[in-house]
Amino acid sequence: MEKKRWIAAGAALVIFVVLMVVTPKIPQAEEYHDFADQRKLFFGISNTLNVISNIPFFFVGIIGLVLCYWRNYFQLSLQGELVGWTLFYLGVTAVAFVSSYYHLNPNDATLVWDRLPMTVAFTSIMAIFIIERVDEKKGTISLLPLVLAGVLSIMYWRYFDDLRPYAVVQFVPCIVIPIMAIIIPPMYTHSSYWLWAAGFYLLAKVAEAIDKPIYKWTHQIVSGHTLKHLFAATVPVFLTLMLAKRTIELDRRSLLTKWKIYMVEVKERKFKSNSTETNIDVEYTAVSTTTE
Repeated sequence: MEKKRWIAAGAALVIFVVLMVVTPKIPQAEEYHDFADQRKLFFGISNTLNVISNIPFFFVGIIGLVLCYWRNYFQLSLQGELVGWTLFYLGVTAVAFVSSYYHLNPNDATLVWDRLPMTVAFTSIMAIFIIERVDEKKGTISLLPLVLAGVLSIMYWRYFDDLRPYAVVQFVPCIVIPIMAIIIPPMYTHSSYWLWAAGFYLLAKVAEAIDKPIYKWTHQIVSGHTLKHLFAATVPVFLTLMLAKRTIELDRRSLLTKWKIYMVEVKERKFKSNSTETNIDVEYTAVSTTTE
């Protein structure tokens, strides 16, 4: 098993290097900073709604941090989990400040600070998931390297104007975590909350991509980028609810297995229902024949 893990890690590294060699450089487009809603609605705040829509990150982050340590409310029994979730909520809290800072004056220099805490959140979540679903020790050990890899990906983009490493850090967890949540048996209950979180993050990315069309469709009331912030802030909300509700999973079956069992049960109930209706029809016919 140990050998297979090293092989998998080596294969992932080789794939990354090959992709860096064969794929073209992805520079940061200047158009990225040209948001649909640039209004100053009050207090002279530039890009007002894009700034204040970051406020939910602060409250969710602070609540999560407090509950991590207040009477062990989340019941985090593993040291790696506590460190991982602490880093995650610190990242979420920081997003409220640095994203607001970026949107007051959108440019590449301020975007660096916007992306740093988000990257810390992405990478810490990946390590947490490894702790829960793969191996506690390896997940804990991977926490620091993953966070450093995220920070380095931003530095690489800033100095070489190439988004490829950052894209890997941002999107690989978004793909891997939902797949792992479905196929790998969980340590805790309420693992479906991971999928809800992934779904809202996907909504956030879609809203970001169609920033200007949404602004037009809503008659310049709200832009896609503002909605992106609100959808993205919902992600830690679901993860906080999951932490508050979950307990140790005694019946460690993957979501995929549970779905298969559920589908079989639905088919069996449907079959029994049809069989009962057929028997009633047969009995009714028999009674009618006897009466005549």
